[in-house]
Amino acid sequence: MGKIIKIQKGCKDILPENVTTWQFIEEKARETFSKAGFKEIRTPIFEATELFQRGVGDTTDIVNKEMYTFEKSERSITLRPENTAGVRAYIENGMHKLPTPVKLYYMGPMFRYERPQAGRQRQFSQVGVEMFGIETPIADAEIIALAVDYLKSVGLNDLDVEINSIGCPKCRDEYKNKIKEVLKDELPNLCEDCQVRYHKNPLRLLDCKVESCKKIFEKPEIQKVIQSDYICEECSQHFEELKLYLEKLNINYKINKLLVRGLDYYNRTVFEIKSNNLGTQNAVCGGGRYDTLVGNLSGQPTPAIGFAMGMERLISLIPQIENPKLDVFVVSDNISNALYCAQKIREMGFSAEFDLNNRKFSKQLEKASKTAKFAVFYCENEVQKNVVNIKNLSLSTQKEVSFEELGSILHNER
Repeated sequence: MGKIIKIQKGCKDILPENVTTWQFIEEKARETFSKAGFKEIRTPIFEATELFQRGVGDTTDIVNKEMYTFEKSERSITLRPENTAGVRAYIENGMHKLPTPVKLYYMGPMFRYERPQAGRQRQFSQVGVEMFGIETPIADAEIIALAVDYLKSVGLNDLDVEINSIGCPKCRDEYKNKIKEVLKDELPNLCEDCQVRYHKNPLRLLDCKVESCKKIFEKPEIQKVIQSDYICEECSQHFEELKLYLEKLNINYKINKLLVRGLDYYNRTVFEIKSNNLGTQNAVCGGGRYDTLVGNLSGQPTPAIGFAMGMERLISLIPQIENPKLDVFVVSDNISNALYCAQKIREMGFSAEFDLNNRKFSKQLEKASKTAKFAVFYCENEVQKNVVNIKNLSLSTQKEVSFEELGSILHNER
């Protein structure tokens, strides 16, 4: 016998006892997003590597370190590390011709080669939305409200909403230069990644999670630059309007000047939502505007905004949902009759099982009591009379009924 082949590092099997919780958050996503007019889109798991190099940005850790990329027939292919694929699909399928806004949502696996840890895997799942075609901050407000609604629908009520404006390319260059200037003397003390970011994209220095870098950024002279209002009048007005909309919706928020998000394509509004479930704060949602991304990928210039959430993180913060019980477990002294009865019940629209091992009557009844709401007895006596005996296992009541009556009883007492 050969060596057991084990699952790859950074991946997890989702077993039957956990699937119900996954289905719950997926169903809540479809329900919440559909109410706001969003339609589901499903894109391939792998795309041209260039999509992520141009879209996500070659200064990001995702593109530089974390992508699963391989060559096939002299083409470079990458397993999607995030859902820029949705923008590619928007462009390729001519969705810019549709009436605006175009509202899409997605869910599915993503792949990043990074160190596995709690709530972070190499294959992970995201749920998210994208809205195309609306430049005004009313779109930002609806997207943030939608994220809050979804998180509340899955049971996360103690939420902190953090927002920031990182400006537009026009006003951001001045800010980048100010950051470089104030950090110039600290450059040798920054982590290796930050030393690269300093030259390639200094705004992303603020996104560093290394403690030594965080302490440097907390210095008063550096904080003075970070907290300055550098954005242009147009971006400032956009941000002020967003705050008014959020206040109208009674969404409590705080401004976090360190919030820049980790991807190069963001502009103006960026936001994160943190949950205080289970007594500790966890970031559960991140998003923002990416008004230049469609144009950067050779589409018609189109304003856009969206968010993404890690589904594993959500599941870690909510109670596990137990698998629902079967409607019926068929108990019989004849396995052929049990199969027939179970099939009839399934055709009525109810879930039903029987004992394929054809064990003793008492063993069948014991399994019924553990797995089902009702036991339906279909033994030789019932077969002769063309009836069944149905027992409500929670109430311990039992009666003899016809097959025609069985469906209505199951429906009424379900």
